Amino acid sequence: MDFILIFAPMPAQIYHPFEKFNFSNSTCFLTGQKLTSEEEKIQVFPQWLMSRYNLEDQPFKLLDESMATYKDLKIPCAAQINEQWLEPLEAEIAAAFEIGYEAVKDLDQLRLFQWAGKLLYGIIFNEIQSGIKLQHSQGEEFNISQAIIHKFSNLHLMLQSINQPIFFEDFNPFSLFLFKVDNNEKEFGYRDEINTMTFALRIKDFGLVICLQDNGANRNYHREILEKIGDNPLHPIQFEEFSGRVFYSAYLFNRLPEYNILPVGDDTFIEAMSLRGISSKPLFDHWNNKTYGQVLESFWKNWGFLLLEIIKNPEEPMSFLFNADGNFTDAGTIELAR
Repeated sequence: MDFILIFAPMPAQIYHPFEKFNFSNSTCFLTGQKLTSEEEKIQVFPQWLMSRYNLEDQPFKLLDESMATYKDLKIPCAAQINEQWLEPLEAEIAAAFEIGYEAVKDLDQLRLFQWAGKLLYGIIFNEIQSGIKLQHSQGEEFNISQAIIHKFSNLHLMLQSINQPIFFEDFNPFSLFLFKVDNNEKEFGYRDEINTMTFALRIKDFGLVICLQDNGANRNYHREILEKIGDNPLHPIQFEEFSGRVFYSAYLFNRLPEYNILPVGDDTFIEAMSLRGISSKPLFDHWNNKTYGQVLESFWKNWGFLLLEIIKNPEEPMSFLFNADGNFTDAGTIELAR
């Protein structure tokens, strides 16, 4: 009898870039392996998305107020990691986005989380690099809060589920919201908030919002609103209103999720610890309509509504999602430009 020896690859190691604060261009952002050249990089915003919406030379403002273009935003990545893991992810997402809402709805939510998380982490990587350069040029050490490092580290750990057998034990680390939206076909609506790890994208015939590090808390917080909306298509101003609600509630979310990391053989299991913890206070701080109104003013910029109009009645801010009786407003009845 002939025996065939099969050598299984050694289990990949979890990479922790925040332990040594390694954000150089000579190290792969996902695995930590040394690169052969500092030119071994991938785009943060994938080429297919930039090409579709002519984003390459559009301005992108970083947190330190410096300006880049979309095509300037890159992250160091090993060619083989990109080819084996990231390109298939991009191809899968691009194919669904090209079709639109129905195909995006059929995607595995974990794949959407990985794709959105990789994009947001790419922006974080660029922000950190920019911050390190700025602080060093002023002769100072780069400073960042421990709470933010905690969130970024957890996101990076979870992104390694792209290229390693990492599994989430009976929970999703994210809240994901997807709606059919009657968009202007040429519009590219993108928004993120790094501190709260929240991401929104409105293109084609859909709108997507993801809170990347809340263990589903924001989805639970907005469950009554979601039930009222159901599967109804939205006008863009309705989607922006819902996005505003989620971005604001993500800001009010006052827990820092903690996880148990359990290696079992070649696999790694992530188990979420209770968000309740030992605190008796609610998971979300008090909702303030004036602050929410300021958020809405920003999200409704395309339509020019001002804060004074939005909170004319401070108890009931203006809404295009719901009428005075609290019932859902049909998108077809909204007479505003898309």
